[in-house]
Amino acid sequence: MAQLIHEFILSSAREMPERQALSYQGVGLNYAALAHMVRQAADAWLNHGLGRGERLAVFLEKREEAVVAMFGASAAGGVFVPVNPVLKPEQVAYILADCNVRILVTSRERLNQLAEVLAACPDLRTIIVIGSMEGLAPLEGVQLHSWRESMATAPARAAHACIDTDMAAILYTSGSTGKPKGVILSHRNLVAGANSVSSYLANTPEDRILCVLPLSFDYGLSQLTTAFAVGACAVLLNHLLLRDVLDAVDRERITGLAGVPPLWIQLADLSWNHARRLRYITNSGGVMPRHTIKALRRALPHVQIYLMYGLTEAFRSTYLAPEQLDIRPDSIGKAIPNAEILVLRPDGSSCAPNEPGELVHRGALVSMGYWNDVARTAERFRHLPPRDGLPLAELAVWSGDTVRADDEGYLYFIGRSDDMIKTSGYRVSPAEVEEVAYASGLVTEVAAFGVPHPLLGQSIVLVAVGDALDGDAVLAACKRGLPAYMLPARIEMRNRPLPRNPNGKIDRKLLAQELEVRV
Repeated sequence: MAQLIHEFILSSAREMPERQALSYQGVGLNYAALAHMVRQAADAWLNHGLGRGERLAVFLEKREEAVVAMFGASAAGGVFVPVNPVLKPEQVAYILADCNVRILVTSRERLNQLAEVLAACPDLRTIIVIGSMEGLAPLEGVQLHSWRESMATAPARAAHACIDTDMAAILYTSGSTGKPKGVILSHRNLVAGANSVSSYLANTPEDRILCVLPLSFDYGLSQLTTAFAVGACAVLLNHLLLRDVLDAVDRERITGLAGVPPLWIQLADLSWNHARRLRYITNSGGVMPRHTIKALRRALPHVQIYLMYGLTEAFRSTYLAPEQLDIRPDSIGKAIPNAEILVLRPDGSSCAPNEPGELVHRGALVSMGYWNDVARTAERFRHLPPRDGLPLAELAVWSGDTVRADDEGYLYFIGRSDDMIKTSGYRVSPAEVEEVAYASGLVTEVAAFGVPHPLLGQSIVLVAVGDALDGDAVLAACKRGLPAYMLPARIEMRNRPLPRNPNGKIDRKLLAQELEVRV
């Protein structure tokens, strides 16, 4: 049984070496070949000086090399950090510097985009380049190496000792204030999560799981780990058009597909005539509207629909079984296998049925906290009172989300306790958007917040105070500094101060209410 996350691949290679593990752009890779490449990558990273627990970042679209690089880092005894490929150079540099990345794996094209910001990453020593090395300008203090040569020439080396409670990955997610925070996941977190999800989805080696979500997203990474946990095939897709997803479902004989509400809302309106092998679909990252569920059930009457709830700090928390969909379509279900979900009052006592409280997750999936951030870790990761005579208190994660549990224990999402914006399946920090607007020099006060949107869940609104009252110029500055999913859908310029709450902070909730009234 796998104890470390890369052992899923190695185990399947021993038991079913010829079974397909990956498919990318129509080319398949079996488990024997994938395991060989992962071992090669581990040797290469060790040869390039990756120490035990040191970080290797991957800044690539979904492709074969991204998977090999990440699991190779794990096999070497290092830690992989998948970076969202839509992030801007300054955001990538922040992540690389924040978790002291030693090795970066990227493409020639992406390296050219990053060249001017890598000086802000003092711990970066090595960059592995996919593509031609010809004409690349040298970078001070950083060695550039070809992916192909690194894989072909590295001698076999013994990996660093590693146990299941060691770090395996750091996933960056937006926080309600300031820069993104790195959630530290252990091997135990990833292995337990993959085993849990694959058990309730009843995954088998016959499954072919389409990966459309970013691998930097815990839900996207889960498609890989869930497939590898049972010896199934993960199919990598970088889609430009919605039709690309449906074409891949047909062409690749997909049996499982994960998405977020904005994707499902759009896919529900398309023709699914060729999804004959599709067995299940899953939703997380927000509430799936009822009309979307009805449309998908009409289009896919033979397909099971799983509604799920998760947070990066615990990977996955609840799911609603397909047979409960008609009975309680607004529920986020019950705890996944090998997890317990509590609904607690602020004093830590348990809520009564139907009493709102905070969702608290305990068990093997509770992550190791936030990288290099003791204060924020202490806010979100807290001890439960000792129970059943145990002498030590157990660490659990307080989600920040308000839920209620009905008389049968089914959970219902009520809302968030912070200012996070949930759009297109992403969590967006208002502070990140506001920081870019302030940096433009065009505004003196600014507030970003989310308002309800029928497709996105929430859209981002920016209210700003400035002398020029030039919303187009502010939007242009945002486009230069933010990826598309973080861009404001609406900018309102004002020439009067923004409202404050009793603590003197800008009152985003009041502004959101004002804007909703006018919409």
